[in-house]
Amino acid sequence: MTEVHVARGRDGSIRVAADAVPGQTGGDDESAPGADFTRSVLDVAGALLVWPVLGARTPPVAYVHDVRRAQQWLWAVYGDGVAAAVHDAAAGELTGVRVRARTGALAGTAARLGLGHWAARWWPASYTDGIAELEGDVLGLELAALTHQCQELFDYLDDSVAELIEEHRAALDPLLRWWHATPRPAQTARHLGSVLRLIDDAADCAGLDGPELRRLRSALDEERGHGRTPAPVDLSALFPGRDGHALAAGAAPGAGGRVIARGSGTNDWRRYPPGFVDAAEDAVSWTARAHGALRQIEVEVVAHVTAPAAGVPLAAEVRVNGGTPHRVPLTRRDDVWAGRGELDLPPGAGLPVTAPPRIEVGVLLPGFDPGHGPDTGVEREAIRDLARRRLADAAQPGAYGTEPFLAEILAAATGEDY
Repeated sequence: MTEVHVARGRDGSIRVAADAVPGQTGGDDESAPGADFTRSVLDVAGALLVWPVLGARTPPVAYVHDVRRAQQWLWAVYGDGVAAAVHDAAAGELTGVRVRARTGALAGTAARLGLGHWAARWWPASYTDGIAELEGDVLGLELAALTHQCQELFDYLDDSVAELIEEHRAALDPLLRWWHATPRPAQTARHLGSVLRLIDDAADCAGLDGPELRRLRSALDEERGHGRTPAPVDLSALFPGRDGHALAAGAAPGAGGRVIARGSGTNDWRRYPPGFVDAAEDAVSWTARAHGALRQIEVEVVAHVTAPAAGVPLAAEVRVNGGTPHRVPLTRRDDVWAGRGELDLPPGAGLPVTAPPRIEVGVLLPGFDPGHGPDTGVEREAIRDLARRRLADAAQPGAYGTEPFLAEILAAATGEDY
């Protein structure tokens, strides 16, 4: 059991957390330092639940903005004592109190659901770093199953679950074949069976139908009866969505001139959607060149294997000696995003007698970019280490006492090209 601090903030919202920071109830809470990609988040009935992705497992921090709605799940996540304390805090009967939390099964499932949504947004897939991509449809179906399992947390469950099943139903038949495959660890088979049964139940509750769901129901009925004889299967053939990834060789068309400076840029994952850019720290590179009196910068960014091929205005943001940033449009060329633009350098920059200019380059999607935050290179490396550990654990399900996601098991089994 863990003690949590329950306090009412100045705006009337209630904060529940294992540490005591009175009055801190906003999204920038001091108890949750670090970049947003270091936290998993669930938007639940009347509240926001937040867990740290790195470090020790703790009960979630809850930011409760509607106590009446949140009471439907507070007792199941934190225990009756915490639910009562939240009620009293909302009524103004206390300003802050420590209460012993009694976390139940829902707390663990909710944490897993939050982590799954984190993986869907922030998983650092990288060809150059050797971190395999997670199969999106497989992860999406497991999120549907977990959401159905956590129905106490939500006001309107069927719509969100139905959307996940509909969006990712292409993975249902491959999952069924994987479930009936051999060889596979017994724990993986149980995990697959549990996810498939939850999807079937969720689809039934939501009134969904279709050939894939009918085949799922038939397979489950057969399993309840006399079972099925396992058959060998190639997982790579079941989930063939990942294309080969070989970085394009050679200089960009038109390259030339005298090199003034070159380096690596900043790869801030928060500045573009998932799936656009390889998550490696050195995915962004640039070269400044002199063409007579003209100064240009060439930027190359390693593309993620599922990056859109055209029609996306990805851009590089270039800043010289801390000055005003300007943007260089990037286009997809083979396995890189590439672009070239003029570089505004001080007079004499690039000459042998002068110091090289200080050039900073980042990549972003205009309109999506939330803007610059604090330097998070250390946190990004910690997230990469976490992903590598999870993939290593997924290669031996059950060996480390944790249950990986099906998408992680699949990535560990089929990610030899990474």
